Amino acid sequence: QVELVEFGGGLVQPGGSRRLSCAASGTIFSVYSMGWYRQGLGKQRELVATITSGGATNYADSVKGRFTISNDKKNTVSLQMDNLEPEDTAVYYCNGFLAATIGGRHLDPMDYWGRGTLVTVSA
Repeated sequence: QVELVEFGGGLVQPGGSRRLSCAASGTIFSVYSMGWYRQGLGKQRELVATITSGGATNYADSVKGRFTISNDKKNTVSLQMDNLEPEDTAVYYCNGFLAATIGGRHLDPMDYWGRGTLVTVSA
């Protein structure tokens, strides 16, 4: 039906940069917003950044000025992460709040999630 797939995780040195990308595919009628959440070891999942279809953005205080979210292509979202810190180590999950279609019928908008990609910030 709808699938979100993340790309770009890996090992990065402190102070380094990494770009995450996510593509949503399937029977999508309309995307209202997409974003990134993360979950560190032993921590709860938290919001990193979101962007609406109109381009409005929202960032967690901990990443403001270091991370940039964008949606340059249809049904995709990217997260440019600069000046990474060890505290940014986490599994990063792509989120899409969107309306899918089944058999020509539009479903109510709901949250869809990717499986996550691990970002490790370490020397």
